[in-house]
Amino acid sequence: MQRSLSVRTAVLKALVATTALWMSNAQAQIVETPIPGDPVTIDTGKVSGKVLQSGVRAYFGVPFAAPPTGDLRWREPQQREAWKGVYNADRFAPECIQILRPHNINHYFGEEATSEDCLYLNIWAPAKLAEGEQAPVILWLYGGGLSIGSASMPNYGGEGLAQKGVIYITAGYRVGAFGFLAHPELTATSPHRASGNYGHLDQVAALQWIQRNIARFGGDPKRVTVTGQSAGAGSAFSLQASPLAKGLFHRIVGMSGGGLRVGADPIPQAEAEQSGLELQKVLGVNSLGDLRNVPADRILAAQAEFQLGGTAGTVRFRPNLDAYFMPRTPREIFASGQQNDVPLLIGFTRDESGNELRTARSMAEFTTAANKYFAGEAGKFLKLYPVRSDAEVPTVGATAVRDGGMATSMRSWAVGQVAKGQAATYLYMYSHPHSFEPGAKIADLNPATAGAYHTSEVPFFLLTQDVYNRIRKTRAWTDYDRALAQKMSDALVMFAATGDPNTRDVKLPKFTLRDQQYIEFGDEVGTRRFDIKRMDFFSTVNMPGAVGAGAPRTPRD
Repeated sequence: MQRSLSVRTAVLKALVATTALWMSNAQAQIVETPIPGDPVTIDTGKVSGKVLQSGVRAYFGVPFAAPPTGDLRWREPQQREAWKGVYNADRFAPECIQILRPHNINHYFGEEATSEDCLYLNIWAPAKLAEGEQAPVILWLYGGGLSIGSASMPNYGGEGLAQKGVIYITAGYRVGAFGFLAHPELTATSPHRASGNYGHLDQVAALQWIQRNIARFGGDPKRVTVTGQSAGAGSAFSLQASPLAKGLFHRIVGMSGGGLRVGADPIPQAEAEQSGLELQKVLGVNSLGDLRNVPADRILAAQAEFQLGGTAGTVRFRPNLDAYFMPRTPREIFASGQQNDVPLLIGFTRDESGNELRTARSMAEFTTAANKYFAGEAGKFLKLYPVRSDAEVPTVGATAVRDGGMATSMRSWAVGQVAKGQAATYLYMYSHPHSFEPGAKIADLNPATAGAYHTSEVPFFLLTQDVYNRIRKTRAWTDYDRALAQKMSDALVMFAATGDPNTRDVKLPKFTLRDQQYIEFGDEVGTRRFDIKRMDFFSTVNMPGAVGAGAPRTPRD
């Protein structure tokens, strides 16, 4: 017995020693230290952060609004109460509650906690700023179809850009039913007679927080750039149209989202309210008060059923014309020149859109798809995109789907801005495929056919390429990949600083109605022109299934 105890004691000591060694090694690898000069005093109290290995100053999980829980579920964001003492902003807050990602998809970088208490932002700031210097500010809005997304996803990290002299911020905003549910009772009890769009109102609240506080971190509140991809870019577009965001930002970078294409208007509020009533019915409750007491996981389950086309059919929780955040359609706002007139750097990826025109492999299949999508306009389409042999079909089909997909969305945004606005607009197309690790297996993306898929430009603009090998090695980045990322990120930083993205290495033409040029970030970097006749055709028709719907797309972006 004595010996047995001695052996157990020895084993326990060995385990403790091994654990201590492992922890000390892990801590040695992280090397995070307090920030000299902390805490920073903001409008709700004192905040301290940490210094990362690169020297970048980081403040993670800083609250910018009250938790939208309890009676604040489905209300516009409220002011956070002040706290006593020092708030330790040294770790990411949970992502806004949502359905979690599978572990074998392209954009899985590790599990994250989720919560309704999610209105927090993260700040990456340069290691040092000169006395009195104010750095340009970039606010990143995540994608995910307004139903998923995270402010702490490593793909959206800001350490690399902060090293180039900007203050980079990511902010949580409510998604899915929690962010975009409208309901007649919500409308009736709102001081603005509006409901829904809570996720967009969270974004406005984050911008308001930046205006009140970012100077205390060394940021310039007069040089704020709203940046996002997919639904994040769509959010930036909506902020440009919304009167609530006027004066809160000064430039926009939009990647594959937003625009004024046919059929893209938000739904009427009355229609959105029907989705709220349907959710109430599915959950078996009788009032808004009852809905606020339903556990969040039950709401997520009902939302998933909606999205899969279950008992609720085509019900979706999405932005609406609420007479407050979006009092008129963006089309009407831009046509009257009442959008927030700021410089734009916007674009798309070459291979993110797809439908049967893209998958056609014969002239007959191509013609059948044209008749399906364009009906009486099919003849005009076939003259603009002629094919003389089956061998030409894949190339012409890919070009047509690119033009009629996200390219049309982003061009329509540019046209809307330059038609009545004064601020400059710059467009890009990203066409450089990622360098995949040989044999990499990814559930929602085929490396052999992915091309320049939806979201593929993000790690190049944000300098986050290395996170793709964090969980498992999927990329074998080349020297060219690294060099292109430096050029693209330099253009982004220059745009945030000056409103003009041109650098020594990259020259972007201004987009005008007469000369519709854009830059291609591809295997080579150079200036291209839209075929105006082709693009004008797509400005009058809506091609179903084209926008961001191609097979190479990563659905959980």
